[in-house]
Amino acid sequence: MQNILVVDDEPDVRDSVKYVLDRAGYSVRTAESAMDALAELARSPTDLVITDIIMPQINGVEAIESIRKAFPAVRIIAISGGGNFGVADYQPSAITTTAYLASAEKAGAHLVLTKPFETVELIRSVEQVLGVGHA
Repeated sequence: MQNILVVDDEPDVRDSVKYVLDRAGYSVRTAESAMDALAELARSPTDLVITDIIMPQINGVEAIESIRKAFPAVRIIAISGGGNFGVADYQPSAITTTAYLASAEKAGAHLVLTKPFETVELIRSVEQVLGVGHA
């Protein structure tokens, strides 16, 4: 059974992704922050990390860079629904979900998904990144 770590500061997203992947037959753990995720990776082997990009303290791009350095064999899927790192009312047009996910790919993510995504899209993405699937 392949091990997946889901990292998202939003409990609903984290729990929904865990539920879908549990039902698909994966062993799934969760973390609510990048710091918690790095500690969890050090404790227990993980095949895949699914991480949000926009999180407090350490954002997902920084987390991906750290994971790639410390755990180079771990596969990574980045997820984001947009948002921004600045003041709530400040939304520069140049910073879009696409830009966040492009930054995640540049940092080393193997695949990116835009929230919201469908269950079948999530499972297909996990299978693709892990090199498994149904013929």
